[in-house]
Amino acid sequence: MVFLPESSLIIGHGGFGLNTNIFETNIINLAAVVGIVVSFVGKNLSSLLEDRKNTIVKNLQEANQRAIEAEEKLNAARAQLEIAKKKAQEIREEGVLRATQEINNVVSQHELRLARLEEFKQETLDFYQQKAFKQAYMYVINKIITRVRERLTKGLDSTYHVVVNNFYVSRFTQF
Repeated sequence: MVFLPESSLIIGHGGFGLNTNIFETNIINLAAVVGIVVSFVGKNLSSLLEDRKNTIVKNLQEANQRAIEAEEKLNAARAQLEIAKKKAQEIREEGVLRATQEINNVVSQHELRLARLEEFKQETLDFYQQKAFKQAYMYVINKIITRVRERLTKGLDSTYHVVVNNFYVSRFTQF
């Protein structure tokens, strides 16, 4: 065996030799493997990469379409929310208005009932006052009639009777 200082073995003059440098040999081997892989597997690899690229593009387009649809749904939901808020505000205002009207209605009915009650109370007082006056009149008239009868039955003589009659006749002629 012969060791050469350049770590290469040259056979003949053709320049073919064996390179014992491992790094350079690995690079050459790697280049040869990559060349063989690219030449044989290159079309398959490029078609796989193209398919993968198409799949990724399709997925991105679908994701973009879903994002657009989601944005549209979000906008529709926001619009519905605004409509619902307006409707709720209208309902709230209508409720307040109805409550106010109902309160005013109840207050007016209450005032009307109080007025009727006051009127009924006044009528009742007037009725019982008239009844009391009537009873008082009847009592006084009965007392007067009783006294007149007593006077007439006790001390009624013809002269006194003529005097009383003349007195009342003279009073009627004055009117």
